[in-house]
Amino acid sequence: MIDYRIEFKQTAKKELAQLPRSAAEKVIECIKALADNPRPDGCKKLSGVKHTYRIRINDYHVVYLIADQCLIIQIIKIGHRKEIYK
Repeated sequence: MIDYRIEFKQTAKKELAQLPRSAAEKVIECIKALADNPRPDGCKKLSGVKHTYRIRINDYHVVYLIADQCLIIQIIKIGHRKEIYK
C-alpha cells in the first residue's frame, strides 16, 4: 500500500504546540494514521471546499487537505471543536 506524505502548515504546527500534552499525543497519533488511510471512518468532507476533510479526536478537530495525485496530506488547522471554524 502506498503511504501519503504528511505536511503541516506553519499555523497548524503552532496550534498543535498549544494543545494540552495528552490531547496533542492523541492528535499526533491520529495524524500519523492518516498516512495509511487518509479517509478513515468518521472523517467528514467539508462542504464548499474541494478535497478538504476533518477528523474528530475527542474534543479536537483536525482539518486537512488531500492531494491524491501527489500523495500528500496537508494539515491545515488543529483546534478545539468549538473554536476551529471561527
